[in-house]
Amino acid sequence: MEIPARFARPPRRSLVYGEEVTNSRAEQALELPEALRPWITGISTVAAVGPPEESFVHLPDVGTKIVVRVGVTGHRDVIAAGPRVRASYHDGKALASCVEMRLAPGTARPLLGVPAVALVGKVVPLDELPGSTARELGRDLRWLAPEETAAHLADVLPERLTRTSDRAELVRAGVDAMSVRIGRTPGQVSQVARELAVSERQLRNLFAEGVGLSPKHYARINRVHAVLTHATTAPWAELATATGYYDQSHMTSDFRALMGVPPRSYFTGRLPAATPCQANPRP
Repeated sequence: MEIPARFARPPRRSLVYGEEVTNSRAEQALELPEALRPWITGISTVAAVGPPEESFVHLPDVGTKIVVRVGVTGHRDVIAAGPRVRASYHDGKALASCVEMRLAPGTARPLLGVPAVALVGKVVPLDELPGSTARELGRDLRWLAPEETAAHLADVLPERLTRTSDRAELVRAGVDAMSVRIGRTPGQVSQVARELAVSERQLRNLFAEGVGLSPKHYARINRVHAVLTHATTAPWAELATATGYYDQSHMTSDFRALMGVPPRSYFTGRLPAATPCQANPRP
């Protein structure tokens, strides 16, 4: 279960005009053309709403994204944002809006010119990446309206990229096997490697190149997202079992390691101190 990891402000969550509003950010998914599905798993717009002083959370994120950012002054840039291994807490708003394009596992190298592991915890302008396709996209996407983004990508990506490779298909099968579904816990690394007919070392290398994280770290973040999504629908002990933890203590420890606070603190708003959010963070 890959759960979108954007912004959150516990425990407030509501729907406004058909958009999901989380932490003073309104996010709306755009229609994804079939032609993009080999490389893009989702495109969404995120807009700042509400008082500018409200704090927000960047959740841990297993994905790599291309993001067109529009600052409060109107400045626009196009960046690649790599996986984020821990939550960070911020105050204020540096962005007015953005368009996010989530890359499918195994897409970072052919599209951006670097393996996903090279982008972990980083934000890099597309025109500074080695991939020619990335630099061209940076120029193409900068001034497009959000509703034009998907159509433009559908026009250019099939011409610039080949179909997904066998390695990318293996990565995606591994990601599926290591992902949480309520009622089905992720497989062990050794078990998943056997199912894919690769060694554990090969599986780790595939994840590093195609996802940016080890299989175990991917599964940890995925489980925490399952807890974030289902915490209001099940008791803690039941949720721990359903999401693949040994017990509630294991869930609490893992949640604290990635989110900075235990689940009860997070969902009652007792969060770590917020820091200013930079509009243009650098690696």
